[in-house]
Amino acid sequence: MIAVLGLLAGVVVGLLLKPDVPTPFVPYLPIAVVAALDAVFGALRAFLDGIFDDKVFVVSFVSNVLIAAAIVFLGDKLGVGGQLTTGVIVVLGIRIFSNAAAIRRHVFHA
Repeated sequence: MIAVLGLLAGVVVGLLLKPDVPTPFVPYLPIAVVAALDAVFGALRAFLDGIFDDKVFVVSFVSNVLIAAAIVFLGDKLGVGGQLTTGVIVVLGIRIFSNAAAIRRHVFHA
């Protein structure tokens, strides 16, 4: 519950302060957001399954963002940034939709 409150507080602070993202980090922002959403949907699914652990959520959240950003950074350095970015988005998108389907089954008992 503390993690969810922290996440909501972070979103509110971000909306109020409207921080500027430095230009070199702009390509990584969408990847970081999708990776963070994957962790949030995974946490919600774990909560509904009764196996949620806040430590696992924090580690998953941070590691998802760092690993996704590292893959995109490596792709940029190799000159294939677009392909690796697309790959990361596809993989994380599949995970998000898989978790969303499990959440929907929990909510609607279908």
